[in-house]
Amino acid sequence: MRDKPTPPFNQPLGGNAMPRFGGDATMMRLPSQKTAEGLDACFVGIPMDIGASNRAGTRHGPRAIRAESCMLRPFNMATGAAPFANMQVADIRDIAINTFDLKKTVDIITAGYKDILTNDVVPLTLGGDHTLTYPVLRAIADRHGPVALIHVDAHADTNDEMFGEKIAHGTPFRRAVEDGLLINDKVFQIGLRGTGYAPGDFDWGREQGFTVIPAEECWHKSLAPLMEDIRRQIGDAPVYLTYDIDSLDPAYAPGTGTVEMGGLTTIQALEIVRGCAGLNIVGGDLVEVSPPYDPSGNTALIGANLLYEMLCVLPKSQTA
Repeated sequence: MRDKPTPPFNQPLGGNAMPRFGGDATMMRLPSQKTAEGLDACFVGIPMDIGASNRAGTRHGPRAIRAESCMLRPFNMATGAAPFANMQVADIRDIAINTFDLKKTVDIITAGYKDILTNDVVPLTLGGDHTLTYPVLRAIADRHGPVALIHVDAHADTNDEMFGEKIAHGTPFRRAVEDGLLINDKVFQIGLRGTGYAPGDFDWGREQGFTVIPAEECWHKSLAPLMEDIRRQIGDAPVYLTYDIDSLDPAYAPGTGTVEMGGLTTIQALEIVRGCAGLNIVGGDLVEVSPPYDPSGNTALIGANLLYEMLCVLPKSQTA
């Protein structure tokens, strides 16, 4: 008896089939479905900004990223990756947060991702403020155990409290350490910069075993050698990649809530994400896109491209 033929993988809606300004407003104009059943990877939105401390607006980030992603095409011409030839991918819509209660929202996110991860799927998240990474990591660690972390950001996000609260977009990685979600000596924070409250503001992470690479150490150089070293140190451990768009210099990505001068370039951003190829990536996110400060849409477009690049470096995407 012959095996049933494998159904074709989902494909982004092409620009010749439907003008890019038309069609469904999903990530890359992929099919949408309610759950992650049958998927190898999924895009999921978390439209929240109730954890933000400065400019609001990231609740609109997932919608803006999806809208700008209409320009993306299925083949990665630089790396040769063809994720839609190797994986079943869909947009599974947004987590329905409680926009009036941050603590309840954190639990809603964790429960939502635990449900997603009952499937053998890699979730890629459209944010949303950076608070969301903590509850996502709780679900990721519940499935995979403690994970290595590549954290690209202008800020360490290791505050103990913000305005007396333990949960906010400046605290997720302290909470993650306290909950035992991370493999501390396999945590890498790239691009930290700006002013602080004390000379040792970036040292808490170092004291836990993190490797901290300030932005100044990234200036005027390729980050490919750095990523080669990071891959060597992480080895085959499960990895979570969290990318805060404010890691980029505001010349490239002004549409965010807490901009800092002297940031990374978009070329370095590509080197970082592409440099994750070969790692056992079990999840990722792109956070802090704030459309009210992004009148051209370029920040959201960069975010969409980086999420696509994350998809291209997933282990199953590398399978011919």
